[in-house]
Amino acid sequence: MKKVIIYEIKGLYRDHFRVTGYEFGEGKEAVCIVGSMRGNEVQQLYCCARIVRKLKQMEEAGKLAAGYKILVIPCVNPYSVNTQKRFWPVDNTDINRMFPGYRLGETTQRIADGVFQVISKYRFGIQFTSFYMPGEFMPHVRMMSTGFEDQELAKQFGMPYVVLRQVRPYDTTTLNYNWQIWETQAFSMYTTVTTRVDKKSAGEAIRGILTFLNKQGILDYHGHDGYHSCVVRDVDMVSVRTGKAGLFDPLVEVGAEVEQGQVLARILDAYEGEVMEELRAPVDGIVFFMHGEPLTYSNTAVFKLVVREE
Repeated sequence: MKKVIIYEIKGLYRDHFRVTGYEFGEGKEAVCIVGSMRGNEVQQLYCCARIVRKLKQMEEAGKLAAGYKILVIPCVNPYSVNTQKRFWPVDNTDINRMFPGYRLGETTQRIADGVFQVISKYRFGIQFTSFYMPGEFMPHVRMMSTGFEDQELAKQFGMPYVVLRQVRPYDTTTLNYNWQIWETQAFSMYTTVTTRVDKKSAGEAIRGILTFLNKQGILDYHGHDGYHSCVVRDVDMVSVRTGKAGLFDPLVEVGAEVEQGQVLARILDAYEGEVMEELRAPVDGIVFFMHGEPLTYSNTAVFKLVVREE
Protein backbone atom coordinates (compact mmCIF):
# COMPACT_ATOMS: atom_id res chain seq x y z
CA MET A 1 0.00 0.00 0.00
CA LYS A 2 1.21 3.48 -0.88
CA LYS A 3 -0.26 6.65 0.61
CA VAL A 4 -0.24 9.43 -1.98
CA ILE A 5 -1.38 13.05 -2.26
CA ILE A 6 -3.87 13.30 -5.13
CA TYR A 7 -4.33 17.09 -4.93
CA GLU A 8 -3.10 19.85 -2.61
CA ILE A 9 -3.81 23.54 -2.01
CA LYS A 10 -1.25 25.47 0.01
CA GLY A 11 -2.66 27.06 3.15
CA LEU A 12 -1.64 30.55 4.28
CA TYR A 13 -2.38 30.23 7.99
CA ARG A 14 -3.40 26.64 8.62
CA ASP A 15 -2.42 23.22 7.34
CA HIS A 16 -2.62 22.60 3.62
CA PHE A 17 -5.76 21.19 1.99
CA ARG A 18 -4.96 17.67 0.82
CA VAL A 19 -6.89 14.96 -0.98
CA THR A 20 -5.24 11.70 0.07
CA GLY A 21 -5.35 8.40 -1.79
CA TYR A 22 -4.23 4.84 -1.11
CA GLU A 23 -2.75 2.79 -3.96
CA PHE A 24 -2.69 -0.99 -4.02
CA GLY A 25 -0.82 -3.04 -6.61
CA GLU A 26 1.02 -1.82 -9.69
CA GLY A 27 0.25 -1.71 -13.38
CA LYS A 28 -2.90 -0.72 -15.28
CA GLU A 29 -5.25 1.73 -13.59
CA ALA A 30 -8.01 -0.81 -12.89
CA VAL A 31 -10.42 0.63 -10.35
CA CYS A 32 -10.82 3.85 -8.37
CA ILE A 33 -13.07 4.00 -5.30
CA VAL A 34 -14.11 7.46 -4.07
CA GLY A 35 -15.73 8.18 -0.72
CA SER A 36 -16.98 11.29 1.04
CA MET A 37 -17.31 14.34 -1.21
CA ARG A 38 -19.64 16.19 1.17
CA GLY A 39 -19.07 17.05 4.79
CA ASN A 40 -21.93 14.99 6.20
CA GLU A 41 -21.10 11.78 4.32
CA VAL A 42 -19.88 9.88 7.38
CA GLN A 43 -21.04 6.45 6.18
CA GLN A 44 -19.25 6.93 2.87
CA LEU A 45 -16.02 7.79 4.70
CA TYR A 46 -16.44 4.76 6.95
CA CYS A 47 -16.98 2.42 4.00
CA CYS A 48 -13.77 3.57 2.31
CA ALA A 49 -11.80 3.24 5.55
CA ARG A 50 -12.91 -0.37 5.82
CA ILE A 51 -12.01 -1.01 2.18
CA VAL A 52 -8.51 0.45 2.71
CA ARG A 53 -7.98 -1.87 5.66
CA LYS A 54 -9.32 -4.91 3.77
CA LEU A 55 -7.24 -4.26 0.64
CA LYS A 56 -4.13 -3.77 2.76
CA GLN A 57 -4.69 -7.20 4.31
CA MET A 58 -5.37 -8.80 0.92
CA GLU A 59 -2.27 -7.22 -0.63
CA GLU A 60 -0.11 -8.54 2.21
CA ALA A 61 -1.66 -11.98 1.69
CA GLY A 62 -0.87 -11.91 -2.05
CA LYS A 63 -4.52 -11.86 -3.13
CA LEU A 64 -4.20 -8.92 -5.56
CA ALA A 65 -3.69 -9.90 -9.20
CA ALA A 66 -0.46 -8.74 -10.82
CA GLY A 67 -0.57 -5.90 -13.31
CA TYR A 68 -3.48 -3.96 -11.79
CA LYS A 69 -3.64 -0.83 -9.65
CA ILE A 70 -6.47 0.02 -7.24
CA LEU A 71 -6.88 3.56 -5.88
CA VAL A 72 -9.05 4.43 -2.88
CA ILE A 73 -9.78 8.07 -1.99
CA PRO A 74 -11.68 8.08 1.31
CA CYS A 75 -12.48 11.83 1.31
CA VAL A 76 -12.37 14.55 -1.35
CA ASN A 77 -13.59 17.31 0.98
CA PRO A 78 -11.85 17.08 4.39
CA TYR A 79 -12.47 20.79 5.12
CA SER A 80 -16.24 20.28 5.10
CA VAL A 81 -15.94 17.11 7.19
CA ASN A 82 -13.86 18.98 9.76
CA THR A 83 -16.39 21.83 9.98
CA GLN A 84 -19.41 19.52 9.70
CA LYS A 85 -20.79 21.40 6.69
CA ARG A 86 -22.33 19.43 3.81
CA PHE A 87 -20.86 21.70 1.12
CA TRP A 88 -17.66 23.72 0.74
CA PRO A 89 -17.66 25.89 3.88
CA VAL A 90 -16.50 29.14 2.24
CA ASP A 91 -19.12 29.53 -0.51
CA ASN A 92 -21.47 26.55 0.05
CA THR A 93 -20.73 24.97 -3.35
CA ASP A 94 -20.91 21.24 -4.01
CA ILE A 95 -17.74 19.61 -5.37
CA ASN A 96 -19.87 16.87 -6.92
CA ARG A 97 -21.47 19.52 -9.13
CA MET A 98 -18.11 20.79 -10.45
CA PHE A 99 -16.80 17.98 -12.66
CA PRO A 100 -14.80 17.63 -14.81
CA GLY A 101 -13.45 20.77 -13.15
CA TYR A 102 -11.52 23.83 -14.26
CA ARG A 103 -7.97 24.43 -13.05
CA LEU A 104 -8.29 28.24 -13.28
CA GLY A 105 -11.78 28.43 -11.78
CA GLU A 106 -13.21 28.69 -8.27
CA THR A 107 -11.73 26.57 -5.48
CA THR A 108 -14.17 23.68 -5.82
CA GLN A 109 -13.67 23.66 -9.61
CA ARG A 110 -9.91 23.42 -9.09
CA ILE A 111 -10.33 20.56 -6.61
CA ALA A 112 -12.60 18.69 -9.03
CA ASP A 113 -10.11 19.23 -11.85
CA GLY A 114 -7.12 18.12 -9.80
CA VAL A 115 -8.85 14.95 -8.65
CA PHE A 116 -10.39 14.14 -12.04
CA GLN A 117 -7.04 14.43 -13.84
CA VAL A 118 -5.93 11.42 -11.78
CA ILE A 119 -9.05 9.27 -11.49
CA SER A 120 -10.28 9.62 -15.09
CA LYS A 121 -7.56 7.18 -16.16
CA TYR A 122 -9.17 4.21 -14.40
CA ARG A 123 -11.22 1.52 -16.13
CA PHE A 124 -13.79 1.24 -13.34
CA GLY A 125 -14.98 3.99 -11.01
CA ILE A 126 -17.03 3.40 -7.87
CA GLN A 127 -18.33 6.31 -5.82
CA PHE A 128 -19.92 6.09 -2.38
CA THR A 129 -22.40 8.95 -2.56
CA SER A 130 -25.55 10.35 -0.95
CA PHE A 131 -28.98 11.52 -2.11
CA TYR A 132 -30.02 15.16 -2.25
CA MET A 133 -32.95 14.37 0.07
CA PRO A 134 -32.27 13.16 3.64
CA GLY A 135 -33.46 9.62 4.21
CA GLU A 136 -32.73 5.91 4.13
CA PHE A 137 -32.32 3.68 1.07
CA MET A 138 -32.26 0.02 0.29
CA PRO A 139 -28.60 -0.68 -0.58
CA HIS A 140 -28.13 -0.48 -4.34
CA VAL A 141 -25.86 0.37 -7.26
CA ARG A 142 -26.88 3.32 -9.41
CA MET A 143 -25.85 4.18 -12.97
CA MET A 144 -26.72 7.12 -15.18
CA SER A 145 -28.35 6.38 -18.54
CA THR A 146 -25.74 8.08 -20.69
CA GLY A 147 -25.64 5.44 -23.38
CA PHE A 148 -22.35 4.12 -21.97
CA GLU A 149 -23.84 2.25 -19.01
CA ASP A 150 -23.64 -1.56 -18.74
CA GLN A 151 -26.49 -3.15 -16.76
CA GLU A 152 -25.01 -6.64 -16.83
CA LEU A 153 -21.76 -5.33 -15.41
CA ALA A 154 -23.62 -3.57 -12.59
CA LYS A 155 -25.36 -6.83 -11.66
CA GLN A 156 -21.97 -8.34 -10.83
CA PHE A 157 -21.90 -6.40 -7.54
CA GLY A 158 -24.69 -8.68 -6.32
CA MET A 159 -26.60 -5.79 -4.71
CA PRO A 160 -30.39 -6.10 -4.28
CA TYR A 161 -31.09 -3.41 -6.88
CA VAL A 162 -29.45 -1.75 -9.86
CA VAL A 163 -31.06 1.66 -10.48
CA LEU A 164 -30.81 3.40 -13.85
CA ARG A 165 -31.06 7.14 -13.40
CA GLN A 166 -32.44 9.28 -16.19
CA VAL A 167 -29.91 12.06 -16.81
CA ARG A 168 -31.10 15.54 -15.89
CA PRO A 169 -29.30 18.76 -16.90
CA TYR A 170 -27.65 19.22 -13.49
CA ASP A 171 -26.28 15.66 -13.59
CA THR A 172 -23.81 16.56 -16.33
CA THR A 173 -21.45 18.12 -13.77
CA THR A 174 -21.33 15.08 -11.45
CA LEU A 175 -18.44 12.67 -11.10
CA ASN A 176 -20.49 9.65 -12.21
CA TYR A 177 -21.61 11.29 -15.46
CA ASN A 178 -18.15 12.59 -16.39
CA TRP A 179 -16.48 9.31 -15.56
CA GLN A 180 -18.75 7.63 -18.11
CA ILE A 181 -18.22 10.33 -20.74
CA TRP A 182 -14.45 9.87 -20.36
CA GLU A 183 -14.92 6.11 -20.88
CA THR A 184 -14.73 4.89 -17.29
CA GLN A 185 -17.39 2.37 -16.30
CA ALA A 186 -18.90 4.32 -13.40
CA PHE A 187 -21.11 3.14 -10.54
CA SER A 188 -22.60 4.98 -7.57
CA MET A 189 -22.89 2.87 -4.43
CA TYR A 190 -25.69 3.69 -1.99
CA THR A 191 -25.88 2.21 1.48
CA THR A 192 -28.74 2.74 3.93
CA VAL A 193 -27.63 5.95 5.67
CA THR A 194 -25.38 9.00 5.25
CA THR A 195 -24.83 11.02 8.44
CA ARG A 196 -24.15 8.07 10.74
CA VAL A 197 -22.44 4.68 10.52
CA ASP A 198 -24.49 1.62 9.63
CA LYS A 199 -22.16 -1.39 9.79
CA LYS A 200 -24.59 -3.85 8.24
CA SER A 201 -25.23 -1.97 4.99
CA ALA A 202 -21.56 -0.92 4.85
CA GLY A 203 -20.53 -4.56 5.02
CA GLU A 204 -22.99 -5.43 2.27
CA ALA A 205 -21.57 -2.71 0.00
CA ILE A 206 -17.95 -3.73 0.68
CA ARG A 207 -18.78 -7.36 0.00
CA GLY A 208 -20.38 -6.25 -3.28
CA ILE A 209 -17.28 -4.32 -4.37
CA LEU A 210 -14.92 -7.19 -3.52
CA THR A 211 -17.18 -9.61 -5.39
CA PHE A 212 -17.18 -7.30 -8.41
CA LEU A 213 -13.39 -6.97 -8.40
CA ASN A 214 -13.02 -10.73 -8.10
CA LYS A 215 -15.23 -11.24 -11.17
CA GLN A 216 -13.04 -8.77 -13.10
CA GLY A 217 -9.93 -10.77 -12.20
CA ILE A 218 -8.45 -7.89 -10.18
CA LEU A 219 -8.25 -9.70 -6.85
CA ASP A 220 -8.87 -13.10 -5.31
CA TYR A 221 -11.97 -12.97 -3.12
CA HIS A 222 -14.35 -15.79 -2.36
CA GLY A 223 -17.39 -14.65 -0.46
CA HIS A 224 -21.14 -14.72 -0.82
CA ASP A 225 -22.11 -13.67 -4.37
CA GLY A 226 -25.01 -11.62 -3.04
CA TYR A 227 -28.37 -11.12 -4.71
CA HIS A 228 -29.71 -11.63 -8.20
CA SER A 229 -30.02 -7.90 -8.84
CA CYS A 230 -33.32 -6.38 -9.91
CA VAL A 231 -32.89 -3.57 -12.46
CA VAL A 232 -35.29 -0.62 -12.07
CA ARG A 233 -35.45 2.87 -13.53
CA ASP A 234 -35.75 5.78 -11.13
CA VAL A 235 -38.60 7.26 -13.19
CA ASP A 236 -40.64 4.07 -12.68
CA MET A 237 -40.59 4.33 -8.88
CA VAL A 238 -43.81 5.55 -7.26
CA SER A 239 -43.48 8.57 -4.94
CA VAL A 240 -45.72 9.08 -1.94
CA ARG A 241 -46.03 12.78 -1.13
CA THR A 242 -47.32 14.65 1.87
CA GLY A 243 -50.31 16.94 1.73
CA LYS A 244 -49.58 18.57 5.08
CA ALA A 245 -46.50 19.85 6.90
CA GLY A 246 -45.79 18.52 10.38
CA LEU A 247 -44.15 15.74 12.37
CA PHE A 248 -43.32 12.68 10.28
CA ASP A 249 -44.37 9.42 11.98
CA PRO A 250 -43.39 6.41 9.81
CA LEU A 251 -45.09 3.07 10.41
CA VAL A 252 -42.92 0.93 8.08
CA GLU A 253 -39.21 0.44 7.46
CA VAL A 254 -37.02 0.55 4.37
CA GLY A 255 -37.22 -2.79 2.58
CA ALA A 256 -40.73 -3.58 3.81
CA GLU A 257 -43.24 -5.12 1.41
CA VAL A 258 -46.45 -3.09 1.48
CA GLU A 259 -49.90 -3.51 0.00
CA GLN A 260 -52.04 -0.97 -1.80
CA GLY A 261 -53.98 1.07 0.74
CA GLN A 262 -51.65 0.24 3.66
CA VAL A 263 -50.85 3.16 5.97
CA LEU A 264 -47.15 3.99 5.60
CA ALA A 265 -46.91 7.03 7.87
CA ARG A 266 -48.86 9.70 9.68
CA ILE A 267 -48.36 13.45 9.66
CA LEU A 268 -48.91 14.90 13.13
CA ASP A 269 -49.73 18.45 14.13
CA ALA A 270 -46.48 19.81 15.59
CA TYR A 271 -48.31 21.76 18.31
CA GLU A 272 -51.26 19.57 19.24
CA GLY A 273 -50.16 16.06 18.25
CA GLU A 274 -53.33 15.31 16.31
CA VAL A 275 -53.14 13.15 13.19
CA MET A 276 -53.60 15.50 10.25
CA GLU A 277 -52.95 13.00 7.47
CA GLU A 278 -52.39 9.31 6.84
CA LEU A 279 -50.13 8.40 3.92
CA ARG A 280 -51.20 5.20 2.16
CA ALA A 281 -49.44 3.04 -0.39
CA PRO A 282 -50.89 3.69 -3.87
CA VAL A 283 -49.59 0.33 -5.17
CA ASP A 284 -48.31 -3.02 -4.00
CA GLY A 285 -44.58 -2.52 -3.66
CA ILE A 286 -41.38 -2.41 -1.66
CA VAL A 287 -40.23 0.61 0.34
CA PHE A 288 -37.05 1.65 -1.47
CA PHE A 289 -36.56 5.10 0.10
CA MET A 290 -37.97 6.75 3.22
CA HIS A 291 -37.68 10.33 4.47
CA GLY A 292 -35.16 10.54 7.31
CA GLU A 293 -36.07 13.73 9.21
CA PRO A 294 -38.64 14.12 12.02
CA LEU A 295 -40.26 17.11 10.31
CA THR A 296 -41.57 17.38 6.77
CA TYR A 297 -42.99 20.04 4.49
CA SER A 298 -46.11 19.62 2.42
CA ASN A 299 -45.80 18.12 -1.06
CA THR A 300 -42.60 16.30 -0.08
CA ALA A 301 -41.77 12.84 -1.46
CA VAL A 302 -41.33 10.94 1.81
CA PHE A 303 -41.45 7.45 0.26
CA LYS A 304 -40.35 5.91 -3.02
CA LEU A 305 -41.79 2.50 -3.81
CA VAL A 306 -40.60 -0.13 -6.26
CA VAL A 307 -43.73 -1.62 -7.80
CA ARG A 308 -44.02 -5.30 -6.95
CA GLU A 309 -44.74 -7.34 -10.05
CA GLU A 310 -46.93 -10.44 -9.90
